[in-house]
Formats: sequence, C-alpha cells, structure tokens
Amino acid sequence: MELNTWIKICGLTRREDALAAAEAGADAIGLVFAESPRRVTPEAARRIVRDLPTHVLRIGVFVDETPAQIARVVGMAELDRVQLHGFEDPTVRELVGTRILKAFRAQYEDVVEEIQASGEGTFLLDTWSADVAGGTGRTFDWKIAQQTAALGRLILAGGLTAENVGDAILAVRPFGVDVSSGVEDAPGLKNPDKIRAFVAAVRAADVERRRTSAGAT
Repeated sequence: MELNTWIKICGLTRREDALAAAEAGADAIGLVFAESPRRVTPEAARRIVRDLPTHVLRIGVFVDETPAQIARVVGMAELDRVQLHGFEDPTVRELVGTRILKAFRAQYEDVVEEIQASGEGTFLLDTWSADVAGGTGRTFDWKIAQQTAALGRLILAGGLTAENVGDAILAVRPFGVDVSSGVEDAPGLKNPDKIRAFVAAVRAADVERRRTSAGAT
C-alpha cells in the first residue's frame, strides 16, 4: 500500500503561517536563508517554528553558503534538515550529518544523470531559472521528473498549486511535493485557505493514486 505524499510548505516568514501549515496537515515547513523576498533571519526562524508540533520538520534553505554559517543557522534556528540549492563545500556534511536535502534544477534532461551520479537517496527537483535558485512559481516538463522518480525519493517542486498538484502526483508519482508561491497572496505571505486547498488536493490525488495502483495489479 502506498503512503501519503509528503508535503512541504516552503518560504514561510510568519509564525501564523507555519501553524496554519501544520494544522492543514503539512509534513514540513521551509525557511529561506538565501537572497530572496522570503528570506528570514535565524532569530526570526526560531520564533516562527517555536510552537510547531514536533512531527513537522523544520527545513532551512541555503544557496552557496559556507559550511560554518549553515551549521550556525541550524543551531540557532533549531532546524531538522538542510536544503542545499548551490555548490556548497562537501564539508557541510561533516557539520550537519546526513540531514541534507539536495535540490536540483530541471533545465535539461541531463539533470537525470546528475541526480544519478550524486547518489542522493532523497532529492528535490525544481524549475530552472537563471535569476533565482527556487520559488519561481513556474512549472517544468514533468517528463523529466518522471525519469528521476525511480532514482530515489523525489520531492517535486516548481509552480505547484491546488489546481495542478493532483495532475503532477498522478503523472510523476513523487515521494513528496513542495509548494511556496502557489499558496501565497504575496512573496512570503501565505494564505491559510490556499494551504488547506493544496493539502486537500494532494490527499485527493493520493486516493486516486491508490485506486489506480490497485486496479493495475
């Protein structure tokens, strides 16, 4: 029996949005510590996650940051995982252990070989952009994602909304999904109704996914 799709709500800047995500049924929230309109300080991040249930993972998003700075933020913000979008020094693993989620960007199909060569068991695949490392609000060709789904636990990101996440789940069958701009009123300002609608759409797709899987056996 297939498990429910793992859900991450990313780019949070307010405590109330983090609580809304947890109450809606999200499995993780993301806090951005890179250049972005959604960027937060470690001190603000700690306030945002302070009252979250312990089962909701707190994930910090970094781009081209030094291992020492990542380790410092992990401690200050009490993070559970680190999401890496850049070309971080390999020694970051020595400082934060195995709690790393590596992100890849789907510009061309050769990202499939890149993911395979990395050996990452769990990875995130997002839309490529020349300007930003994530949070573009744009989808990419899900056929590329389909090719990576067999390589490990794929977390699909990039332009997902309550309107299209069901189609994405049924087409790609990822381990998880990651949304940021698709549940916002403005960058960093989440809408609780949109969060609830997104989670409900994921769970509806999970039901259909299990039904079609059972019919194929």
